[in-house]
Amino acid sequence: MTFQVARMNEQESAAWLGLVTVCQLLPAALDSQLKQDSGMTHFEFSVLSVLRFAPDHTLRMTALAETTSSTLPRLSHVCSRLEKRGLTDRFPCPEDGRATNVRLTPEGRNALVRAMPGHIDTARRLVVDALTPEQLDALAQVTAVIRGQLDDGRPARGNPFA
Repeated sequence: MTFQVARMNEQESAAWLGLVTVCQLLPAALDSQLKQDSGMTHFEFSVLSVLRFAPDHTLRMTALAETTSSTLPRLSHVCSRLEKRGLTDRFPCPEDGRATNVRLTPEGRNALVRAMPGHIDTARRLVVDALTPEQLDALAQVTAVIRGQLDDGRPARGNPFA
């Protein structure tokens, strides 16, 4: 039994390979800049950013994992590293003793604020300033459509760190 798979035409292939390449290169570039300038990974920066905009700078681990598109084990490991550096703290959720909350500490907020200019400069240099306003609009539209496919109809998650 053989299965026939529709091949991509030249336009489809160029778009797909371009997207895959950017998805592989951009995270490494963001990680490199943040590690060099601030001693944190892009994911750690993302976690701190989400907490910064959360009510009382606090979220349940499960909500934080969903917002950052992370698994609980990965997030727990990262929160342990952040906690050891004094950037976050964890404590039992008052509403549900089985759940754990994560809170951004004042030191974590300061680290995030210090990391922000270099991160924004890198985002501008690599993406924003390289595109025309029309291309930025097109990129926003394209990524919204793809995100909708990935989210499978669920409401859009917060993304304050982009």
